[in-house]
Amino acid sequence: MQAGDPGAGAAMTGAQSRSEDEESLVVKDLKRSSTQTFGGGGGSIPKRRSSSRSIKRKKFDDELVESSLVKSSTRVKGSPLIEPLRCPGNESSSSEKKKLTKSGATLTSPLTMMLNPPPMAKRVKKSKQPMHVTKDLGRWKPTDDLLLINAVLQTTDLTSVHLGVKFSCRFTLREIKERWYSLLYDPVISKLAWQAMRQLHPEAIAAIQSKALFSQSEEALLAKIGSTSQPKLDVFQDVLNKHPGVFHPSRSPKSLLVHWQLLKQYYLLDDQSVQPLPKGDQVLNFSDAEQMIDDVKLKESRDEALEHELMVSDRHQKREIRQLEQELPRWQVLVDNITGMSMPDFDNQTLAALRGRMVRYLMRSREITLGRATKDKQIDVDLSLEGPAWKISRKQGIIKLKNNGDFFIVNEGRRPIYIDGRPVLSGNKWKLNNNSVVEIAGLRFVFLINMELISLIKAEAAKIAQQ
Repeated sequence: MQAGDPGAGAAMTGAQSRSEDEESLVVKDLKRSSTQTFGGGGGSIPKRRSSSRSIKRKKFDDELVESSLVKSSTRVKGSPLIEPLRCPGNESSSSEKKKLTKSGATLTSPLTMMLNPPPMAKRVKKSKQPMHVTKDLGRWKPTDDLLLINAVLQTTDLTSVHLGVKFSCRFTLREIKERWYSLLYDPVISKLAWQAMRQLHPEAIAAIQSKALFSQSEEALLAKIGSTSQPKLDVFQDVLNKHPGVFHPSRSPKSLLVHWQLLKQYYLLDDQSVQPLPKGDQVLNFSDAEQMIDDVKLKESRDEALEHELMVSDRHQKREIRQLEQELPRWQVLVDNITGMSMPDFDNQTLAALRGRMVRYLMRSREITLGRATKDKQIDVDLSLEGPAWKISRKQGIIKLKNNGDFFIVNEGRRPIYIDGRPVLSGNKWKLNNNSVVEIAGLRFVFLINMELISLIKAEAAKIAQQ
């Protein structure tokens, strides 16, 4: 082609102008698309910030599917949206561009939500408190805490607090110490206790403060008042006015009077002296003295209805005993006739008889010995002939006849002898009557007296006594 050819120049000029028009169109499309994409003109899609950090949070199944769909589509951040506009042959209409921007907005919105998730409310884990703290918070009431604080401030002695303060529960000294240290050094318990005490009613607080223990300085001032004087409320009001810094703010003249009376009762005033204990081995302690007082009170109290009922029952019992004693001889005759062991026929030499179930022993001297006979030692009455006598001593007892006609038995063995059911211990003696039952180690005997011979002996003794 020649340089001076006008047709060629015109063709070049037309191609150059067409390329300029295409460039201007591309620039306009770029501006329009950029304004639509970044919200410059219409404002349909707001500006958003995205992060390229990898998300550490585990994704659920629906999130995994949604993110895979987003990744498979065109992942663009502005420039991929306008990338098809660079090719002149792929020019699309404005409606298609609008669809593209709309589709891009719908696709990127879930991705943006995934990359920049909304801030979630953090779950604050509750600090697990120890079991004993919760338990103490439940047992210790605000009134107890206020009592404890007032008492410690007054006495500065936890032992005195344990002995003198009446809490809502029976706390031990160890529990009181632990609670006081917790109020001092445990921030959780001290804060909860302080909040609970602040919610108390003013009247409840005033009632608790009125129960505060007396300090040593307060008792020292009260002890100066004489025990012989009869102080009135004016005296204690003057003491409060003179020493406002010593006494507790809740003190009143009446409370001081009551405490002064207690000090006087226990001999704690300055002009009083405690009497020393009596010197001796037998010193009563408090429990013994209290028991004696209770016994005295029991003895002094009389129940007239009970006494009348006991008297009537005693009268009935005595009447029945008297009737049985009157009927006893009749029954004795019947028993002797049935068993064949009636009253024996005594001769002039038999003073008495000891009758058993198997044998009968005759007493023909004023003194006989009872026991168990052996090869080395003989005995007057061998009790082994009646039955098993291995528990009986070799010399179990002695039966004696006195000059006045009375029979006595003396126990010289280890085991007791029972006379009509009454035990006679070793070294003691007991009077024997007619038909007395003598029991020795399970062996029973009936002591029978020759009344005719004994009456003669008594008559002779009386004659000798008269002479």
